[in-house]
Amino acid sequence: QVQLLESGGGLVQPGGSLRLSCTASGSFLSITAMGWYRQAPGKQRELVAITSYGSTNYADSVKGRFTISGDKAKKTVYLQMDSLKPEDTAVYYCNVAGKIAMLPGEWWGQGTQVTVSS
Repeated sequence: QVQLLESGGGLVQPGGSLRLSCTASGSFLSITAMGWYRQAPGKQRELVAITSYGSTNYADSVKGRFTISGDKAKKTVYLQMDSLKPEDTAVYYCNVAGKIAMLPGEWWGQGTQVTVSS
């Protein structure tokens, strides 16, 4: 049984910062990727940032403002969000891909709300 527990969302003013964290429970044989996605009202879920085998990728809209970091040993991924804009308002979801008992899988967190507003 895998669960992803997210924390760190909230209300912040434009230009402010938030740090999201996500910790996975479960006996992973391996973790191949950890990432963050977001979904704004009326829009499709989109990739924000992902880290895999030491490399990272970001959505163009967050490059230079957000930083993803992961700790596989702790099964935790972080998203540092700086210079937040109102358009960053969304529910943010953690995603982990890996293997449990040799079976590949992908797991999602329950989501955490980030609201950027004055």
